[in-house]
Amino acid sequence: MNRLPIRIRLTLAFALAVVVVLASACGFVFVQMRSDMNDSIDGALQTRMAAAISLLDRGAALGVSDAGLLGERDESLAQLLRPDGRMVFALGAVHVAALSGADLRRAARGPIVVERRLPGFDDTARIFAQPAPGRDGRLVVAVGEALTDRNEALSALVRAFVVAGSIAVVLASLVGYALATVGLRPVETMRRRAAAISLSGEPERLPLGPARDEIRRLGETLNEMLDRLRRSFERERRFVADASHELRSPIAVIKTELEGVLRRGGLGGEQREALAAAVEECDRLAALAEDLLVLARSADGRLPMRPEPLPVAGLLVGARHRFVDRAAERGRAIHVEAPGDLVVMADELRIRQALANLVDNAIRHGDGDIDLRARAAPDGVEIDVTDQGDGFGPDLAARAFERFTRASESRSGDGAGLGLAIVLAIAAGHGGGAAIVEGPRGTTVRLTLPAGPPEHAAAPAAADANTAARSQVPLI
Repeated sequence: MNRLPIRIRLTLAFALAVVVVLASACGFVFVQMRSDMNDSIDGALQTRMAAAISLLDRGAALGVSDAGLLGERDESLAQLLRPDGRMVFALGAVHVAALSGADLRRAARGPIVVERRLPGFDDTARIFAQPAPGRDGRLVVAVGEALTDRNEALSALVRAFVVAGSIAVVLASLVGYALATVGLRPVETMRRRAAAISLSGEPERLPLGPARDEIRRLGETLNEMLDRLRRSFERERRFVADASHELRSPIAVIKTELEGVLRRGGLGGEQREALAAAVEECDRLAALAEDLLVLARSADGRLPMRPEPLPVAGLLVGARHRFVDRAAERGRAIHVEAPGDLVVMADELRIRQALANLVDNAIRHGDGDIDLRARAAPDGVEIDVTDQGDGFGPDLAARAFERFTRASESRSGDGAGLGLAIVLAIAAGHGGGAAIVEGPRGTTVRLTLPAGPPEHAAAPAAADANTAARSQVPLI
């Protein structure tokens, strides 16, 4: 039951309550109707018993005629019985003693009413018996009637209850489902609004109903929580933006001073290596500060974008030229394959940064050759960066685009874990996206960007002779 939607659970609870109420009401009506019908039958039996007693008082022979002792002859009986069960006389369709020995002994002491199955009747008979007057209590008068009509009426009543009750339960369930839907509609409205709320956008709040009920109090509590989260997010964003902005200047000064010392010379081998390592660390710190600033601006919705038509082949060739030497140092090659007429609408600086992060990630953490491919897609242009490494793995792939996410084994290495987060922020800023496509061997990071007008592809692509001449084949 806990796995069912709350709307279904409310409906089932409402239907169960209706079943209990209807069953109780129908049971009460059934018992009351049966009691009333038994009283009616007992009244008729008492009338017939009075007629029998009157005949006996006058000394008339009961067996001469029914004399009002029977109702319908084939469904009634009238008997005068001895203590041993033998019949003095009998009227009706039953030709055996209507009472057992125990019932006879009880009837000899006073009036009784019993129900028994008797041969000659199609249904149970209700029998009223009492001592015969003036016979010293040695004889018993019994009158009875088959309960066929009563039982048929009660059976018809039960069938009517079942049919009407089933229809009532179905209708009540539909009404209960509708009421649950209406009652939970404010919750669904709040859920949809909550799914659309972004902490980085304009402040939004969950809608509140006019009634001062539990749902409104829930909405007020959630709005207060959203306010706290928004304030916390703003503090974090401002801190990251301010820190990364303030760090760039001192890092640049330190790097300049270190490079100046290196240029002046006169240093020993170990000192030169230490200063070169310090310069390299400055570069890493500067890149980290720049990445943090990009993420802070993208979260704030202020990531500067100057989209223009750009040939994809030229972008990929430029990324290859930038990293081809680093790849060669590790015995790896970078291949490019892109149609010459493929164009994207993007900010050149940002896209080059995203491609650089992807290729750098493949060089640092992947293995084998790196393939840069581009193709047209229904939703724009897809750019794939593929290496032949062991892949991210299912656990890491699900959170690879989160900030400061780093693998522990297969793709471990240096870095702050911001490269793919930067890629996703840039893609989202262009209205595109980024995703990881795991294959049987290697890993592909796919960048999706909006397509640009094809007439802008020829001129920029012609600037690179290799790109124009071999736009449909891999460039090595």
